[in-house]
Parts: sequence; C-alpha cells; structure tokens
Amino acid sequence: MNIEVSSTGALEQKEETPTIRESEKEQKKKSDPVSELRQDLVTGDWVVIATGRAKRPDEFGKYERVKNDTGIDNCLFEDPVATGQEKDVLIYHREDGEWTLRVFPNKYPAFARGALPKNLDDGPYFAMNGSGYHEVVVTRDHYKHIQDMEDAEVAEIFDAFQDRYLELMNRKSVNYVALFHNYGKEAGASISHPHSQLMAIPVISPYIKQELDGAELYHKKNKHCVFCTISDYESDHGKRVVFENNDFIAFCPFSSRAAFEIWVMPKKHSPYFERITNEQKMKLAQVFKKALNSVCKALNDPPYNFYIHTAPCDGKDYPHFHWHIEILPHTSTWAGFELETGIEISTIQPEVAAEYLRSVMTNG
Repeated sequence: MNIEVSSTGALEQKEETPTIRESEKEQKKKSDPVSELRQDLVTGDWVVIATGRAKRPDEFGKYERVKNDTGIDNCLFEDPVATGQEKDVLIYHREDGEWTLRVFPNKYPAFARGALPKNLDDGPYFAMNGSGYHEVVVTRDHYKHIQDMEDAEVAEIFDAFQDRYLELMNRKSVNYVALFHNYGKEAGASISHPHSQLMAIPVISPYIKQELDGAELYHKKNKHCVFCTISDYESDHGKRVVFENNDFIAFCPFSSRAAFEIWVMPKKHSPYFERITNEQKMKLAQVFKKALNSVCKALNDPPYNFYIHTAPCDGKDYPHFHWHIEILPHTSTWAGFELETGIEISTIQPEVAAEYLRSVMTNG
C-alpha cells in the first residue's frame, strides 16, 4: 500500500495492484484445501488427509525401527519343543525332514482353550469368561520375515491359516476367528522370530460388525457388493493400486486411516477366507508379498500389523461381505484429536503413497 499527497494536501492511501505472480500465488493458496475429510464407503467412518501438512513420500523412510532381536540362542521359537512350548497342532516339513512351519497353542493365552462361555454379569454390566483358542503360527527361519519370503512360503502361511480356521470354526465357543501378524516391537511383537497369531473367540468385534452392517446396507441400496465396487473402481482407475494380478488387488484405500495403509482383496466376490483354493493362495501370496515388500522398502523396514477380515463363523450367512487383508504400517502416533474423536489423521494422500510404492517396486 502506497501513501500519496493529493492536490488538496490530504494524505490518501492508494492500493497497490498485485503482480500477476503474486495474484496467482494468493489464488492458489485460497483454492488449495488445508485438508480433506474422506469417508469410508463401508463403515461410514471419517478420516482426515492432512494435505496442508503433508510429508514427501521419502520422508517416511527416515524412521528408525526399534530392534528387539535377542538372537537365535535366546529365541523361544527357534526350537519350540526345547523351550517348553505346547504340543504342535499343525506342522509342515520339507522332504529332508526339517520343519518349515508349525502351529501350537500360545503358552500365555489370552483365551482359555476349550472352555465354554459362561455368564459373568455384574449388575448393569454384561460380561463372560474369556473362552476360546489362542495359537501361534511360526515359520522356520529366524531372520526371514514375510516380506523376504518366496511366494510359495507365503502361500504356506495362508494354508496354515485356512487349516486352523477350518479346524476351530465349528467349536462351541467360537463365533469369530481373528488372524493377524505383528512385526516390530512398536506393533506389539514381543518375540522377534517371525510368527503370526490366531484367536478364535465367542464374540464378533465392533469393527467387524461395522463392516458387516455397512456391506449389507450398501447392497440393499445399490444391489451390489461394496467391496466389489471398491475393487473394480480401483483396478479401473489405477491411481491407488500398488500391485494386482488376475485374482487379487492391493491398493491404498481412498479413506486410508494411516499413511501407506494397504488393502489386499480378491477381485471375485468371496465372503469367506476359509474357502480359498490352493491356486488362489499362490495368487494371493504374489500380490500380498509384493505389497508388503514395497512398504518395507519405502519406509525403511517399519513396524506393521496385518490382519484378515472375513465373515464370522457363527452359523449365520453373510453373502454381502467380502474378505480382505488390511496392512497398517506404524507411521504416526495417536494424539488428542484421534483419541477424542476416533477420526484418524494421515499426512500423505493415498494416491501419492501408492505412486511411491509402485516406484519403489519398479526401481527395487
């Protein structure tokens, strides 16, 4: 703003005409959103994509994971029999007799094996005893994690998941089987040896219930599976796709709850993971391994969790559901806003994250 003297001697203020460059900058600043609120098409949950404070993709790789490997000599899973683990309920061997994968009950289970549900109500509060099954799925090589395995080795893990699921799904105390994997201390892995876990429990979690209800509601309104809609759209447009083959697709969800979150799902409608075929396991292993490996390369070996969401085994039919795997790298910590609202904040657009993951795969 300039101040000039008029012919009458009075001081007058004269507005400066902004330069074209300054005008464009201001216009861009006004038009660019500080963030986006995106809604999950299945559950209705909201997430914040904080574009105003977004990080460059390579910045996430500067994180240093806390290493908690105590080595083979002190590993409880290197020789489970010698360290007093429970008797195997499933074990796979190579032709030379060496084991490649084994499943046994958790030595310190979160649920009492084989117990029947019992009412433990307390006044207005509903409660029941923690009946169910808690098992550990351990692979042989102490230093070889899933992202480093061959496709056939990854397929063997899914085969073990399916085997134990089919064995436990009809037990009286079981209405849902949770299959999950923790990698890194920050993600809840207390033992560094590669292992996954299975918990067969009498209740269905609120999050699964949200997905079930959301899938049914969407189908009633649109006469189509919401997960198939998502899968078809992502495959057709490609901007959030990490990797895909003819049977499975891995993509960063439109409403990603965390930076570099990935979903892996079958392209053909399927509510029940336990009905997967041997051929599909190999196709799944290829896509899943590629997705997980890209995350680990892009983010410098981050802690992560993955879990399988499948229809419950409570005797009811869930034709509108569509099983899938969710991979969640640990790229941030919940703070006051997330804890108070339940709305998660991600500092990178899923489209940008997927593009970076694809480039890492190509250049790796």
